[in-house]
Amino acid sequence: MFSESIINNIRSCAKEMDQTRSVPKELVEWMFKEKLFKLFVPEKLGGRFLDLPEALRVFEKMSEIEGNLGWLTAIGSGGGMFVPYIQKEQVDILFNDEKAVIAGSGYPQGAAKKVQGGFLVTGEWKYCSGAEFASFFTANSIKDDGEVTSFIFMPEQVEVLHDWRAFGLKSTGSHAIRVKDAFVPEERTFNLTRKQNEYDGFVHTFPFIPFSQATFTSVCLGIAAHFQQEAEAIASRRFKEGASHFEKVLVAAQEKGTELEKDRADFYKELDLLWADHLTGKPLTLEQEDHFSGTCKQAVHDAIGRSGSIIRCLGMEAIMEDSAINKIWRDLYTAGQHAFITP
Repeated sequence: MFSESIINNIRSCAKEMDQTRSVPKELVEWMFKEKLFKLFVPEKLGGRFLDLPEALRVFEKMSEIEGNLGWLTAIGSGGGMFVPYIQKEQVDILFNDEKAVIAGSGYPQGAAKKVQGGFLVTGEWKYCSGAEFASFFTANSIKDDGEVTSFIFMPEQVEVLHDWRAFGLKSTGSHAIRVKDAFVPEERTFNLTRKQNEYDGFVHTFPFIPFSQATFTSVCLGIAAHFQQEAEAIASRRFKEGASHFEKVLVAAQEKGTELEKDRADFYKELDLLWADHLTGKPLTLEQEDHFSGTCKQAVHDAIGRSGSIIRCLGMEAIMEDSAINKIWRDLYTAGQHAFITP
């Protein structure tokens, strides 16, 4: 999917990203060029328009390469799910740009007052990943009549609060945003229950919660795979250097890797079956959604548990903040804290 030279180049930036809490401009530009924020955007708008199973594997691979970039790919591409619900004229304006990417929040934490031609919106929303380079923002607010509506803000209307201080995924720019009396014209409001154009595909009608759980699980599986690679490399190196007990650590790590691969296979097998039903127009049952939810949460729980047990055996190197294994471990724990995939 990506060449070894690209992977090595990205990983060579990982330590700097962790220290500066930002993604180098050249990597963001590369992500734009690869259309990694437009996986669910139609080709007519410059997107890749992937099916969900294919996109999840991109999320996973990007997360395996580097957790922050995987998370940003997943969140940024997730904004493409809004395309069918925004007025066509606005979609053509907002998404045609090669550098189109949304940051925002689905929590209804704003208030919208009706005025001539639109709304005045005031509010503050947390955890808006990609806020530092978003081309526009979306957030939910409550109108005077009590209806929750999504509003589109342009960057000049938004104050980014730069308050993301998590111990992992430091470079995702998942800051809070604030607007005060921001005017949003009627045509830049939308509701995910009302389609407004013909740009939709099968992915846009897949149920939201399974979509979200699949997205975050794929990210965690990718980061966990990177952790396994690094753990096995450390154990192998230490054993070759003469620390004989690391032979057992290596065997244990390899066994954990086999368990991770089984969880990964089970996850994609179930997801692919759900997707096949969806393509035929067969609605997912509540039982299917509940079972898939359990599969996602258990896979993430086990991945985090395995990493915790392995890191205990890797010595002092693993607890140093500037070591690769420590960063990957912190990224995995942080990604796994999302509400959709916690126990």
